[in-house]
Amino acid sequence: MKITIHGSGYVGLVTGACLADVGHDVVCVDVDQVKIARLKRGEVPIHEPGLEDLIRYNLGNERLRFTDDPQEGIEHGMLQFIAVGTPPDEDGSADLTHVLNVARTIGQHMTDYRVIVNKSTVPVGTADRVNQAISEVLEDREETLEFDVCSNPEFLKEGAAIEDFSRGARIVVGSESEHVQRLMRECYAPYSRQKDKLIFMDVRSAELTKYAANAMLATKISFINEIANLAESLGADIEHVRHGIGSDPRIGYHFIYPGCGYGGSCFPKDVKALARTADDAGTSATLLHAVEEVNEAQKSRLFDKLKRAMHGNLKGRTIAIWGLAFKPNTDDMREAPSRSLMERLWAEGARVQAYDPEATAECHRIYGERPDLFLSRQRDAALEGADALVICTEWKAFRSVDFDYIARTLNHPVIIDGRNLYSPEDVKRAGLDYYAIGRGDSLLPVGL
Repeated sequence: MKITIHGSGYVGLVTGACLADVGHDVVCVDVDQVKIARLKRGEVPIHEPGLEDLIRYNLGNERLRFTDDPQEGIEHGMLQFIAVGTPPDEDGSADLTHVLNVARTIGQHMTDYRVIVNKSTVPVGTADRVNQAISEVLEDREETLEFDVCSNPEFLKEGAAIEDFSRGARIVVGSESEHVQRLMRECYAPYSRQKDKLIFMDVRSAELTKYAANAMLATKISFINEIANLAESLGADIEHVRHGIGSDPRIGYHFIYPGCGYGGSCFPKDVKALARTADDAGTSATLLHAVEEVNEAQKSRLFDKLKRAMHGNLKGRTIAIWGLAFKPNTDDMREAPSRSLMERLWAEGARVQAYDPEATAECHRIYGERPDLFLSRQRDAALEGADALVICTEWKAFRSVDFDYIARTLNHPVIIDGRNLYSPEDVKRAGLDYYAIGRGDSLLPVGL
């Protein structure tokens, strides 16, 4: 099947590479000529496990091509996937500029029937706007070509995107056209051989499904973080509580790991956009606003704990940070808790020594060279000369450590663990103070 993907960012590359890998003939279009030149050489501009190998393999087998010529892409595929960014606007709503620009471009160059598939995360009603944008261009061209617009939201996790695309629990398609449904079944048939994963619904329901799914997961994270903070105030251990509630199959263990807040490109943006949509629709979004508020407060907890542990004085201190990415297996630092922490430390006059297995280059791109930031190439080297250690990301490389070495190396025996990686007893046995999220030592008076 001939397929075109507009947008060679995270979603577009994973979608294009995975569809090519099951035998489809895929062309990826992007207006960034430098990026396209790199992709043609098999150089992938993002870190996603397995993606570079998949792209190189399918480039070699000529099932995947890259171009900066939109006309070439529009002539190629019966299915025209739109997978471009929808960054948050100043009011929290999704900015559809890129989506609508692609729609107009398709309208300018199409010469036959096409199905436009919205893969980008877009608010309810976007398919109607895409339809209108294409119709207006065709009207200007005095053409009466037929086309359909459907919604096919992505459910990819950074760090596990290829697995999610290939083995995801469901494939949602918003279209009531039998012809579109038949084409989408053909597109995804390789992924539905053992079980029919396709769920068809109307377009607006499909658009809302993506936002509702991410908002639900973000809600679980903010909920468990609020309970973790309560556990600390009450002298309880959140890990025991997590096991106690997660064993209930109605709740389950997924997304109830307490931490220093969610980040990345999806949850913060999607929760804000859904809340904005609810406000525009005149519907109360009290819970969504609370989820966002709890998350923002949670990002401050590492700094607050550290400042209390250092007796209120961080000026002139050197703080080691393990983990800069918002989650493991990615170099993405968008809305990462590490950024909130570093920026507050710098504002207090502290110096940062940071290590991350993948996000060092991204951190340098964001903050550049500065005297109060040292990016270490080695995990343990970040500890040398530091006053305390703060953990922001749960990389596997941080799970097994020598606590005696950490206690000997730090100037003050303090670990602030934003991901609850360790047993408090093991850490304290080495003489370290251990402040985690809802467990370990507490810097708060125990209530009740």
